[in-house]
Amino acid sequence: MRIEHTKWVMLALAAFTIMGSYYTYDSIAPVAGLLRDERGFSQSQIGLLNAVFNLPNIALALIGGILIDRIGAAKAILIAAIICTIGAILTAIGEPFGLMLLGRLLFGLGNETLYIALLVGIAQWFHLGGGALAIALFFSMARVGSYSADKSTSWFAEVYAAGWQAPLWLAAGLTATGVLSAFVYYLVDKKLPHLRAVGQKMERFSLKDLSGFSRSFWYILWLNVLFASVFFPFRSTFSIQYFMDVKGMNLAEAGTANSYVFAAAIFATPVFGLIADRFGHRASLLTFAAALMPLTFFILVTTEYGLWVTTLLMGLSFSVIPAVIWPSTAMLVEKHRVGTAFGLINMIQSMGLAAANFGAGYLNDRFKAGPNNPQGYDAMLSMFAILSLIAFVATLLLLLRERRQVNGGIEARVIGQSDASMQRH
Repeated sequence: MRIEHTKWVMLALAAFTIMGSYYTYDSIAPVAGLLRDERGFSQSQIGLLNAVFNLPNIALALIGGILIDRIGAAKAILIAAIICTIGAILTAIGEPFGLMLLGRLLFGLGNETLYIALLVGIAQWFHLGGGALAIALFFSMARVGSYSADKSTSWFAEVYAAGWQAPLWLAAGLTATGVLSAFVYYLVDKKLPHLRAVGQKMERFSLKDLSGFSRSFWYILWLNVLFASVFFPFRSTFSIQYFMDVKGMNLAEAGTANSYVFAAAIFATPVFGLIADRFGHRASLLTFAAALMPLTFFILVTTEYGLWVTTLLMGLSFSVIPAVIWPSTAMLVEKHRVGTAFGLINMIQSMGLAAANFGAGYLNDRFKAGPNNPQGYDAMLSMFAILSLIAFVATLLLLLRERRQVNGGIEARVIGQSDASMQRH
């Protein structure tokens, strides 16, 4: 089998594997109301289910790459997919609450390694060209998983009618299908190793590697961390419950409204990635996208505009930032330090995600947010607005600094499809 054909098969297998993983991550928001009504969960407990998901990533962000290099991307993908499935099953069993937390912890443990290993694998198979497009398509399929999780409230209404547990078993089943695609990926990789690039061994990690990054790198790091800490806790944990309690939607309507953000990203993310590759202006694109986030929450808190306005704004932001931010990060650091840079960003991002998920739940409980007190959600929305405003300031500083660079910095650089862009979120 020629590499031109094989690499697209491997991309399809990787995309199918990550799609199930993203579905399971986003499966909490659709059942949040059921967990509150049927099991008496507080908002803090619901936020903790996604907060605990990020705790293992704080450590694995720095050591996951070492593990992948030692055992190979394909084997790491298979092992991580199995761990994710075990975690999803324990979450679906869900009683007592501690077992559900353990399930989300295990799922997070496997998911971070799975995510990084899949990106490493794609980079290896597309080492001769097409890496940027391949990564963008990979991200698009991940968004299909998130979109499907939200739409499941209407696609599988009878499953949700059965109570909180059935939707989580559906998520566990989809995660398990990822093990099958990961196993096929492993078999093909083992049979045709000569068609892909051999992964480079990572150098021994030193704390000194965390120093010496440029100010532009730190600006983009805080944009990444703050954007993720706003977008994912809101859209993947609390938004559906918020739409039901504040906007008067039923579960199916709220899930559909939330899904539009991910639906837009499925198609728009590759487009913005190719625009940045062809025309540059990366810092400008990031500044534009970051400005939309505080505007989104300002509109939610202060106006009665239809949800399509905020959905459009957040969908645009979510389409631009993931497509542009990771290739831009790789341009701001030396090639031999890209792994360290990505690991540092993921480590701090995981801390931010855990803190934001728990903080949002705490604020909702503190101000008694719910259908009888819709104004109780204003504190959570204000927190997200402040964080996103700080992220916008970071992009302004990045834009000003890069425009002062002699060569135009990441604003001016144009690259080809062979430049591989990596990472989440």
